[in-house]
Amino acid sequence: MKYNKTNNTIETERLLLRKFVLDDSDDLTKICNNYNIYKYTMNLPYPYEKQNAIDFINFLSENPDNNIFAITDKNTGTLYGNVSIGLKKHGKGEIGYFVGEEYWGKGIATEATKAIIEYGFNHLNLHKIYARHLEENKASGRVMQKTGMFYEGTFKDEVFKENRYQNVAFYGIIKEPNEMN
Repeated sequence: MKYNKTNNTIETERLLLRKFVLDDSDDLTKICNNYNIYKYTMNLPYPYEKQNAIDFINFLSENPDNNIFAITDKNTGTLYGNVSIGLKKHGKGEIGYFVGEEYWGKGIATEATKAIIEYGFNHLNLHKIYARHLEENKASGRVMQKTGMFYEGTFKDEVFKENRYQNVAFYGIIKEPNEMN
């Protein structure tokens, strides 16, 4: 993983994590206006319209210190999805991500999440990073496991979605003492 502080990008073997730009609005709308994306995320609206994408991108540009990145192919520029790390109290960060359905099963979420974990520990100096997923979204749990996170527990009836309460599984990883600056 290579972090470029000047243009705030993260490069991996296949990916470039970068800030969203308004030109991403059509592709972001296409990715997010998908019921299968909606049902496995906690905060995306559905249907997801172009104005949702424009508002989201404008919000990000008005708040440039966010740690929300577009996941793109570093060679073609294709937008795959989103990965973020929200800063919390006590040296913690919460990761969130989604990848367009047509890109599922290609290791993109895993590669982006590994990069954002490294970024969180090495550039944001976090002590702990965690992520959560709707219990039914087993694929997201596998991504968390592949990135070195450990299952910490399930919160029962944590989220009301699809006209019912759903359980949320939590995973976390702590920076090892030998990794600390």
